[in-house]
Amino acid sequence: MIDLHLHSTFSDGSFTPEQLVAEAKKIGLSAIALTDHDNIGGVPSFLEACARYAIRGVPGVEISVDYPKGTMHILGYFIDFKSPKLLQRVEELKAGRARRNTEILKKLNNLGMPLTMAEISSFAGGDNVGRLHFAQALQARGYVTSIQDAFERYLAKGKSGYAERKRFTARHGIEMILQADGVPALSHPFTLELAPKELENLVKELAGTGLQGIEVYYPQHNAGRTRQYLNLAKKFKLVATGGTDFHGSPMPDLKIGRGFGSLSVPDSVMTELDARRCGKPEGGRQNAETTAT
Repeated sequence: MIDLHLHSTFSDGSFTPEQLVAEAKKIGLSAIALTDHDNIGGVPSFLEACARYAIRGVPGVEISVDYPKGTMHILGYFIDFKSPKLLQRVEELKAGRARRNTEILKKLNNLGMPLTMAEISSFAGGDNVGRLHFAQALQARGYVTSIQDAFERYLAKGKSGYAERKRFTARHGIEMILQADGVPALSHPFTLELAPKELENLVKELAGTGLQGIEVYYPQHNAGRTRQYLNLAKKFKLVATGGTDFHGSPMPDLKIGRGFGSLSVPDSVMTELDARRCGKPEGGRQNAETTAT
């Protein structure tokens, strides 16, 4: 059993990288990936812990990219986390996130909720404050009833407390991962809020620019979504990846490895990802790597 979508205190999770590995070992996972949002700072300690616990660790990242409808994230597996170009791009994203956080705080203050950045940062285990930490602070103050309520009322795209930040285009996000010797995959496709044909057209376009996988096995994918995304993976020769998107205490019902209880990511996913990693690309990866800038 494997889990290729985990978040730590280096983004918006409540577990340190070491705690993630210990939990994965306890429940018998054979491979896990650390995929923090726009942050690779936790990867070294994560890989060290995986070596100690004899679990296969996949160095990863989840890049937020620009898309006009819904939310798009690109997962990167087997990244070279020491790549100077990748580190530079990640720092650009972190700087954009910091500017966005200042704008969100200003908007919430103007809405009559006098939070401070120190207060919000206290909910983040690292230096990567995100909207989830704002939601936790709002809940702690009693301004909202839950994290979901915070997003629905203030923090979701288009709401009164939302602010945009620097994001790369989907093409640049994919190239960024490829240039770091990684395998890019489209994360939780349903968050794009696209009709089936629109999503198919998008996946076709992304596969042409180097996309190598699509997240099929995911806690919030019902049977219909899973079939739809599996068919897209087969049609465009993509790896059908999967994981829980585990965050820890912010989402206490979601468990490492099993999601809400029934998730099971096939071990064969690792074999397929290895094939893409080891110079046996299908689809558009070879072309994308030669044209990446």
